[in-house]
Amino acid sequence: MTGTSDSAGTAPHTTTDQHFLWGHRALEAEFATGADGALRLVRLSRPDPETVPGGRPDTGAPAPEPSPDAPLHLVELTALGHGSGWSGPRFTGTALGARLRHRGHTTRQADGWTYLTVELHDPVSALTAFVELSSPVGLPVLRSRVRLRNEGEEPVVVQSVSSLVLGALPSPGRLDVHRARNDWLAECRWHTEALRDTVADIHVDVHQHDSRAALTLTGRGSWSTDGHLPMGALTERGADRAWLWQIESPAAWRWDLGERDHGTYLALNGPTDAEHQWRVRLAPGAEFTTVPGVLALGSGLDDTFAALTSYRRAVRRPHPDHATLPVVFNDYMNTLMGDPTTEKLLPLIDAAAEAGAEYFCVDSGWYDDSTEGWWDSVGEWLPSPRRFPDGGIQAVLNRIRERGMVPGLWLEPEVVGVRSPVAAELPPEAFFQRDGIRIAEQGRHQLDLRHPAARAHLDKTVDRIVGDWGVGYLKLDYNIVVDPGTTAPGDIAPGAGLLGHAQAYLDWLSEVLDRHPGLVIENCASGGMRMDGATLAVTQLQSTSDQQDPLNCPPIAAAAPTAVPPEQGAVWAYPQPAFDDDLITFTLGGALLGRIHLSGHLDRMSEHQLGLVRNAVAVYKTLRGDLAEAVPFWPLGLPGWTDEWLALGMRALDGRTSYLSVWRRDGESELRLPIRHLAGREVSTEILHPSAPTAGSAVWDGEGLRVSLPRTPAVLLIRLTEEAGGPMAAPSRRRP
Repeated sequence: MTGTSDSAGTAPHTTTDQHFLWGHRALEAEFATGADGALRLVRLSRPDPETVPGGRPDTGAPAPEPSPDAPLHLVELTALGHGSGWSGPRFTGTALGARLRHRGHTTRQADGWTYLTVELHDPVSALTAFVELSSPVGLPVLRSRVRLRNEGEEPVVVQSVSSLVLGALPSPGRLDVHRARNDWLAECRWHTEALRDTVADIHVDVHQHDSRAALTLTGRGSWSTDGHLPMGALTERGADRAWLWQIESPAAWRWDLGERDHGTYLALNGPTDAEHQWRVRLAPGAEFTTVPGVLALGSGLDDTFAALTSYRRAVRRPHPDHATLPVVFNDYMNTLMGDPTTEKLLPLIDAAAEAGAEYFCVDSGWYDDSTEGWWDSVGEWLPSPRRFPDGGIQAVLNRIRERGMVPGLWLEPEVVGVRSPVAAELPPEAFFQRDGIRIAEQGRHQLDLRHPAARAHLDKTVDRIVGDWGVGYLKLDYNIVVDPGTTAPGDIAPGAGLLGHAQAYLDWLSEVLDRHPGLVIENCASGGMRMDGATLAVTQLQSTSDQQDPLNCPPIAAAAPTAVPPEQGAVWAYPQPAFDDDLITFTLGGALLGRIHLSGHLDRMSEHQLGLVRNAVAVYKTLRGDLAEAVPFWPLGLPGWTDEWLALGMRALDGRTSYLSVWRRDGESELRLPIRHLAGREVSTEILHPSAPTAGSAVWDGEGLRVSLPRTPAVLLIRLTEEAGGPMAAPSRRRP
């Protein structure tokens, strides 16, 4: 490792360093100062891909020879009075970014990470940018954020600042770009297009000017993943190289791709003034730090998603739930649908325990004691005497505990209904506002968690529910969207207020978990509308969808590990008494490589039907230990919304065991799936789910898996084990 210290201490470097390297065995970054005096990141590579979980040697074409004058500046930013330096949608070539000069850098290592902080300064604005880079040792993943400090004597109004910029990628003509639509009930829908379809070839040499075009994606409002995931990827055709990124913003974000110096650039940002009405005024001595931007390198998408999955585990808050993966039953989906009562819950609790659930969450409606509907009256979070007449809600919670499960409750903490008494009890400054007017959205006000009264109200609520009532699981939902944000005192733009609240909300969650370390928190926003990396790093589970049609669940379940590690991705499994056996096993099987969230009227099922549920839950418990450290792969590529066949694999840490879920919704009854990391090896196959011998078959042919599913809809969960010896094409066997 070049330019790094051997301990947690710092190793300062002076401005005489015109060229230096930083990194570790799986990631190496090269920096150089160009003729204009600006420091740039000129190369980012993987020296040793075999250290990565699922990693493969890079067989692609070599990167172009780095030039210190070709790539982007290390930081791009704009501020009022300084101009952008460029017209068009690209976030590159900013006037202020071009003036930043290298003043020094420090490196350190601690707790399995390596860190680099580069100090840049602009003498005109007196802004200093500290580029804070970090990487988990052994993973080809770079995390970057920028801390700005005003070292001048006058305020500076910042309009945008990059989290990560990278140039000198291959030409747009050699690249495909991948991005994911993320809509309510239709999450994680990845699609691919040639980058040249957006960034046209204008013959740069003829014009002596780069294209002004850019492929730009933005997320808006308080649903951080509404519309698109804050992610993207590039793959190089014919070279097997891939670049995968995410922006860890709990609020707004932006990324763009374009052409620069015959190559491709990537710019990752949090909110900006132009797209999100975000600005901050930095007084003398004041600082602002961007949301992190993260980039993973790999040989193909599977390899790169494996690295990003391992990174997500490395940055999140430690919690026992990530290792134990208990089975959760939630009474909402296609079951009580927000109408819980003691009478309805008690038999459901008993049936859930019989099926093998370990947590039981009472979803929305438990606080509703009105006849007018509860949507615009929420906020006190007190149990309804009408719904729980005998012994109150404690009788229900006690029944859950008596049946050996941990009780949970649904909560929507950030909202207060316009008819709620809390709306009058809290000061106006505790709520989102614009121009001094309290915002109302769908009959609700939005709390601002930067205000102490808002935090005190929620602390009292949670400490009562968790501390006094003994609830061990909270499903925290959020069902409104506020765009562009709030202007509380001190905010000069609503986008800054929104980001400030969103970060304060995550701080509040961390404080809750500090006080109640055994509590498990599920993050939900009408399903997967807040499925961002910042929130995933704090909460234990992530709702991936509220899709109610079991036939539409497979593409969501199969693609969810692109956004969420499998042990955090809550996937609904809601079998019903009216389903036939095939549909029961289909809806159960789709959740077995994620975090199974049971629902359904189990209390109305026959013993045979309940046995199918018990069998699926028992199978899940045998493999969840592997899921906690497994990395995903997709033998058929990332799933499409209307695909007839879909497949999701999980590669266990031991390297010998893989699990594969295969769905058939239509089409031919047989399909061959290539399994690249097992090709040419002796592999045994075992069908774990369903248990019916006529459900289908899976046979290894030495290079891939031949799967037969004679009926639709159908699913198989298959375990593939690399053998030391034995037949190359062993027939599938079934779990006893």
